[in-house]
Amino acid sequence: MQKITPHLWFDKEAKEAAEWYVSLFPDSKISNVTRLEDTPSGDCDLVSFELAGQPFMAISAGPLFKFNPSVSFHVKCETIQEVDALWERLSPGGTVLMPLDKYPFSERYGWIQDMFGVSWQVIHSGGIGAAQRFVPVLMFVGKVAGKAEEAMNFYAMVFNNAPGAGTGDTKVEVMSRYGKGEEPDKEGTVRYAHFSLLGQDFGAMDSAREHKFAFNEATSFVVPCDTQQEIDYFWGKLSADPKSEQCGWLKDKYGLSWQITPTMMRELLGSGDKGRIERVTKAFLKMKKFDLAEIERAAA
Repeated sequence: MQKITPHLWFDKEAKEAAEWYVSLFPDSKISNVTRLEDTPSGDCDLVSFELAGQPFMAISAGPLFKFNPSVSFHVKCETIQEVDALWERLSPGGTVLMPLDKYPFSERYGWIQDMFGVSWQVIHSGGIGAAQRFVPVLMFVGKVAGKAEEAMNFYAMVFNNAPGAGTGDTKVEVMSRYGKGEEPDKEGTVRYAHFSLLGQDFGAMDSAREHKFAFNEATSFVVPCDTQQEIDYFWGKLSADPKSEQCGWLKDKYGLSWQITPTMMRELLGSGDKGRIERVTKAFLKMKKFDLAEIERAAA
């Protein structure tokens, strides 16, 4: 199976944001821009891009969802100078969540929301090269505070047993736990952990402090599926909120959003064939869970 891809929902700025992110990192590019017409959100730009060779997706689909720090991206930098330079470029129009400074876990680290609202944790990796430059980090707050470890084990079980999943590319490792006297965080809950799904690295943390945000559709994760069997499997395992099921999107029992999407959709929507794009879009807008055979008929 292909790797999971982070997906960012913007009001109207998907292309502008992607172009800006691409300018920040070497080995980055816009892969494709497709306009989907006559959707419930009007005409939408669907943007595929790479940052340091790592795939991302974005959509301009109206002001329905706002980014918040429940999902952020760890950016691993090999030098302190690299951290400082990236921080300076991310800062204009942004909001500092943790100031750039020395912390017990890193010589140089800062957490910032950029001008578009996307959260980045910029960290010095201690000179150790990272196989994955950008790591999505999930912060479990509010009703799901204290459930980070449970969630990671659940995701590992789901993805490890998926049709077509390879062996050894799904794992969970708790790096640090809260101790006594760190209330409101409960002793033993996750301060920081690392897990991997289908070779895609993630981070996770609990925070029992009061936060006025939670997971939402602004940041979701695209799970590419080659077969209807894979689509049916992930849909059955992950979907926990029928009201949130639409066009391949679902919410799991922790509130995190996923897109269970046929692998072929990237080729179909990125083909430049306007007629085929219109037919495929019209077909999938009627769906909750994707019907691969129906999409193939629409494409043909």
